[in-house]
Amino acid sequence: MQYLAEVQRRSRGVLGGGRAEFKLLAYQRSEQSWEAVRGEEVIAAPEDVSYNAGVLVMLELSNSKQIQRHAEAGRQIVSLLQNFSRLQEKAKTQEEEIEQWKQSLTYQSQELNRREMEMEVRQEQLQQMEEDFERLEQQRQEIEASREDANRLREEFERRSQELEGAWAQLRGEISRFEERQAEVSQAAVLDEAQTHQVHEVLNRLTGAVAPTESVREQLTMSFDLLTQQQGTFDQYWQNLEQCRTTAQQLQADVDRQAHDIQARWQDWRQTQTVVEQAQAELKAQQSTLTLKQEYAHSLSDRLQKQDVLYNQLYDLATSSGSLNLGAKVDVATLEKMPLEELQAVVRELVNDLEKVSRFVENQEEELSLQQQAIEALQNQLDHSNEYDRLRLEAELADERESYEMLNETLVGQRRNLQERQEVLRRHQALLAKRDGTGTADLDERGVDLSPALDRISDYKRQLSQELHGLDDQIQQLRYTVEQLQRDVEPQVAAQVAKFNELRQAEQQWQGKTAEVAGLWARVNLYQEMLQPIQDRMNGLKQPLEGIAGIMAQFQETSDYQLQAIAEMRQILTSLTNAQTPEFIPS
Repeated sequence: MQYLAEVQRRSRGVLGGGRAEFKLLAYQRSEQSWEAVRGEEVIAAPEDVSYNAGVLVMLELSNSKQIQRHAEAGRQIVSLLQNFSRLQEKAKTQEEEIEQWKQSLTYQSQELNRREMEMEVRQEQLQQMEEDFERLEQQRQEIEASREDANRLREEFERRSQELEGAWAQLRGEISRFEERQAEVSQAAVLDEAQTHQVHEVLNRLTGAVAPTESVREQLTMSFDLLTQQQGTFDQYWQNLEQCRTTAQQLQADVDRQAHDIQARWQDWRQTQTVVEQAQAELKAQQSTLTLKQEYAHSLSDRLQKQDVLYNQLYDLATSSGSLNLGAKVDVATLEKMPLEELQAVVRELVNDLEKVSRFVENQEEELSLQQQAIEALQNQLDHSNEYDRLRLEAELADERESYEMLNETLVGQRRNLQERQEVLRRHQALLAKRDGTGTADLDERGVDLSPALDRISDYKRQLSQELHGLDDQIQQLRYTVEQLQRDVEPQVAAQVAKFNELRQAEQQWQGKTAEVAGLWARVNLYQEMLQPIQDRMNGLKQPLEGIAGIMAQFQETSDYQLQAIAEMRQILTSLTNAQTPEFIPS
């Protein structure tokens, strides 16, 4: 199992060296999952481990917690941070996709509601069409009844025509007989009573055989009126149909134009979105770089603080140990030749000067401690701050660190100066005690000289401080770049979101109009399918009615000719009977 551990060293001796130990911090549960180690668990490091204290390492342990492999964790931590950053980006992308799905579901729900409303409207339209169809069916039944009446009249007309043909045949026979007897009558110039009565009966039968056409004409006129009225109603329907067709064509052209416009606007939005996404990717890359550099700066600051702690420990050790030689040099031979009163005055002067320097250094140390507390407070606020306060807190933290480093650099020399003054005073006091007989002076240079170690730590601190300053400059430059990119990207993203919502709304309106046009075309097609068959039947009914009207005109003409012929025959009969005696005139 893989663990993340921190190198610790148990202090041995003055320089703080000792055997290395690994303090387990976290263990890997899965490829992308780590969990902190509960409690404090320390494992002894192998003899060949040369890591400095505070270094983070990756350990591979067996089930019995034996170290199988170890290596510095810097590169793996960077890789983990990069993977974490990628996972965050992926999670953000998934959140955006989920949000888009939510918007899509909301839109689909709205679309379903709109479709339900359209279905209700279409049901109402269909119900209205059914009512119209019922009226049309009623009118069609009336037309069929008129057609049956016309057929009945035609059959009556044909029957009357046949009867008329029989009467005409009988009339022609009578005329023939009349013509045969006319020669006889022309000789006698008169008819007897029986012949006159017989001719009158024939003429009366011919007059009664003429079919009455008034009722037929009335029925035919009513049929034509009804057909004309229904055709007027159908003409209104056809006019409404053409108006609906014209409106549908206009709306269809408008919908097609809107579809082309929306497609062009989506194309432009996608091109702009590509540019915005590239800018967002650049912003995320700069933000990741800024985060890594900030974390590295925080790591450098921690290392610098640890070096301060080490330096202070060595310095306190040098201060508290009177046997340590910090390199302070005293001309003992000159002090031994100096008069005792003068030596005492020099010692008093050294004491007063040391007190002044001590008070100054204490004040500086107290100020340095306050600045360290301010840095820790700012770091705590930064760890729990939001995105808006982070930039301000980072700037304040950088300023406080810079002030702390400057004061700390100043105190390095002040501490050395104070230590040297203390050593000089100790030597003078020891020599004074020896000369006035109150003690014995031990002026030998003994103990360990810690100056090289302190100087080396100071040099390392100086390097860390310079690197931290350079890193702070890079962070400031990156922060400025990120802020500039944010100022550029945020309006573009807002504009794209607004344009996206506008296009969505336009697309919804277009879909609504498309559904409206589809419903209108369905209504037009339904009217067309309903009206055309009825119109065809009406046209089919009109032709036989017109034929019957033509036959009626011929029949009327024939009847008029027949009546005229009968009238002429009556006149002839009257002229023939004028010469008879009164007793032979028919009653």
